[in-house]
Amino acid sequence: MITAELIREVTLTILRKAETSLPGDVKAALMRAYENETDRIARVELKAILDNIKLAEELHRPMCQDTGIPLFFIKLGRSSIAPDDIEAGIRQGVEDATEEVPLRPNVVDPLTREGAGNTGRGIPHISYEAAGIDGLEITVMPKGGGSENVGTYTMLTPEQEPMKRIRDFVLDAVLAAAGKPCPPTIIGVGIGGSADIAMWLAKVALLRPVGAVHPDAKIARMERELLDAVNSLGIGPMGLGGKTTALELHIETAGTHITSLPVAINFQCWAARRASARIHNDGAVEYL
Repeated sequence: MITAELIREVTLTILRKAETSLPGDVKAALMRAYENETDRIARVELKAILDNIKLAEELHRPMCQDTGIPLFFIKLGRSSIAPDDIEAGIRQGVEDATEEVPLRPNVVDPLTREGAGNTGRGIPHISYEAAGIDGLEITVMPKGGGSENVGTYTMLTPEQEPMKRIRDFVLDAVLAAAGKPCPPTIIGVGIGGSADIAMWLAKVALLRPVGAVHPDAKIARMERELLDAVNSLGIGPMGLGGKTTALELHIETAGTHITSLPVAINFQCWAARRASARIHNDGAVEYL
């Protein structure tokens, strides 16, 4: 059976995994960037990133001093556990991970700037999605401050040539961000919904694996064209020039108001950390 204690154990495990090892798709993309790069400084930067990843895995230590803010995504299927117990287990798991991994205490009050851990009002943040599964699936995405701080949003008007205006907005945002989000990045673009939905779609887009093609051919084509345009800017690894400014660009959309065209961008640094587990109703845990 699923209990708050089991949720705590799983939370601790996936946080440790996310902080100390990158998903295979991200590592493979970084390796491809290194192999395809011709700029000497860019190759040095990418080699340093790859060496850092290897050491983090070998030493079981976080790959970046900024261990991020804890964001959780729950696919909630047929389960008897209450959301209160899920949240209690996740909160305790984050507190345990802060001590045991260890994680840098990143969470502070937004006004007083006081804090001493990785939990606070509304943090860890947990979002829920209904899913046709038995039990539930938990994904953690520790989100670093450097990449988060350059996220941006605009409300365009639904006039002619929306694709061109979205493209211009994305490229302007990447140019403004430059090396601040520790490129090569993954870029999430949210289009539609309302203002808050667009920004959330941009963050959810970061969860899609590198190389995963959008099921809508029109959006998939737009993703490829935008990624090519971003990489043509020459910002490169750590903003020092090179072929690869972004490893991937993903778009998520939602229906929107007839008078609106909200567009949001969320960046993920090269340390594109995420880890998932599925907990079955009998208490069996599957690390994904």
